[in-house]
Amino acid sequence: MPTTTSLAVVCGLPGAGKTTVARAVGDRLDAEVLRTDVVRKELFPSPEYTAEESRRTYEAVFDRAGTLLADGDPVVLDGTFRRAARRDRARTLADRHGADFRLVRVVCEEAVAKERIRAREGDASDADVEVYDLLREEFEPVADPAVVDNSGDLDETRARVRELF
Repeated sequence: MPTTTSLAVVCGLPGAGKTTVARAVGDRLDAEVLRTDVVRKELFPSPEYTAEESRRTYEAVFDRAGTLLADGDPVVLDGTFRRAARRDRARTLADRHGADFRLVRVVCEEAVAKERIRAREGDASDADVEVYDLLREEFEPVADPAVVDNSGDLDETRARVRELF
């Protein structure tokens, strides 16, 4: 089946700048950006961040992405995707719809990420520095991602996204 659309997964730790990168990728691909933090709050207005909530959140994200891909629309998924199984599931979803699959790992210097987390106000993400530390320990290795280092300024990040997309 010829590739007619694309699915990009933007993964990484809290505060790394996934949403910034996902939006830039979305602009490049003219794609819908589905953010797990936003979907979680739609499903669970007062989330407790349980394994079941995460499972249902990612299920909803994959369902929405599948609908968009079936319509031929490109999609960007924005979430930690710390588990390899979820990244693999996204790749399988892309394959099922004949979509090009791209995996982008957003990295950032730890001090910069933690400062961003501390400075957040009104963001859909509730992750704090403690969550950052926990997820850093739990983050499963990512095989062959494109990497965007978002430690510097926004222009550098956008330039890297243009290189990749």
